[in-house]
Amino acid sequence: METLVLNATYEPVARVPWQRAMTLLFSGKVEVVEEYEDKTVRSVTFEVRMPSVVRFFRLFKRRKPPIRFSRENVYARDGGRCQYCRHAVNRTEATYDHIIPRAHGGRTCWENIVIACVPCNQRKGGRTPEQAGMRLATTAVKPKKLPDTLRLTFTWQKGMPAAWKNWLRDMTYWHGALEEG
Repeated sequence: METLVLNATYEPVARVPWQRAMTLLFSGKVEVVEEYEDKTVRSVTFEVRMPSVVRFFRLFKRRKPPIRFSRENVYARDGGRCQYCRHAVNRTEATYDHIIPRAHGGRTCWENIVIACVPCNQRKGGRTPEQAGMRLATTAVKPKKLPDTLRLTFTWQKGMPAAWKNWLRDMTYWHGALEEG
């Protein structure tokens, strides 16, 4: 069984095993917001309902993890556009181009990888953009942050405890059809 953890402002921040939730509860860091009606934790001297949702008393500043170097994040940094012709490129058809080819000593890093469409990548080949007579639309840099469109949120899904539904967004809210009017 898992417990949903909310921050001090009632926003979901994690899912933890019920044992971790009990540790947080007995250390005085959280309060129980919702309990499982049919699950209890027993000891020799007491019995407590298992927490379904807990909330931290204090607001914590979370350190943002560094932005991971990945194909998905390079695609997000470049806005899903070929960095040579600026046309939108479908995520599944995007290629990742080394600005300075590896054959010329180019590294695989933020500053040397860009999104390219297949025609531009083939035209450039194993040359630098200057050698191929091409220009980059933007300079490839390690981003300080990525566009907010990639921000993930906890969403309620079938099979999760019913008590969580009050605190999590329903998937149908984001993926359901909107009424025109």
